[in-house]
Amino acid sequence: MEANTRGTGRLPAAFLTPGSSSFLDFLSAYQPELIPGRRGLPEGVIDAPHGTTIVSAVFDGGVVIAGDRRATMGNVIAQRDIEKVFPADEYSAVGIAGTAGLAVEMVRMFQLELEHYEKIEGTVLSFEGKANRLTTMIRGNLGMAMQGLAVVPMFAGYDLDLGRGRIFTYDVTGGRSEERGFAATGSGSVFARGSLKKLYRDDLTAQQASTLVVQALYDAADDDSATGGPDLARKIFPIVSLITEDGFRRLTEAEVADIAVSITDQRLAHPNGPQAPLL
Repeated sequence: MEANTRGTGRLPAAFLTPGSSSFLDFLSAYQPELIPGRRGLPEGVIDAPHGTTIVSAVFDGGVVIAGDRRATMGNVIAQRDIEKVFPADEYSAVGIAGTAGLAVEMVRMFQLELEHYEKIEGTVLSFEGKANRLTTMIRGNLGMAMQGLAVVPMFAGYDLDLGRGRIFTYDVTGGRSEERGFAATGSGSVFARGSLKKLYRDDLTAQQASTLVVQALYDAADDDSATGGPDLARKIFPIVSLITEDGFRRLTEAEVADIAVSITDQRLAHPNGPQAPLL
């Protein structure tokens, strides 16, 4: 007869011997209500903070991913210093756009998913495998997305097998696309992508790529009210993270501030930013 472990502080045997390397599958079997996409919604219109914009660029030796700090609720700025770029594991990162609360929960679930796989299998999931796992999680949120609570992340990292940086973008159904060189998502993505398209080069250094993504976020903020540019008065700057063969590293606030101040100073003389050559 199986002992009842509720209230005794002991875990059931199934929790100690999971039958799948997927934490999401395990949670679906035992406590599906903890998965954000499985929760019921209250009736009526839901107005929740939304976060944008995320940009990323590949450079020689890795990839950089960055996000602005503004969250909006309708036409109101809900938060000025939200964080939208998170490490997924040692060699990858996720940038979130869409409904902020659900997006952060999805990132935490994704982090657990990758950690769970590594502990169960004793090895790191391949980069393609990580991208596929995120696809599954986004697809599980489709019901919420159809009710206006969409999450559209960007996944970037260093592929240890290929020895280079890679970027994946997603739609609300979980469909993914690998981007070549650079990418942008969120409400300011049209303007950020235009900036990236004109300034990107294949031979960028890590420092140049970091400057490039801050330039792109500045251009996005210039034309999209939901994107926040560098706020020198409040000392609020974009989150910029590098992923190389040495792993994930978030640039310090001082490092990003130096880039942002330099860009802002140059924009006083040239408000439209750097000019790409015609030919």
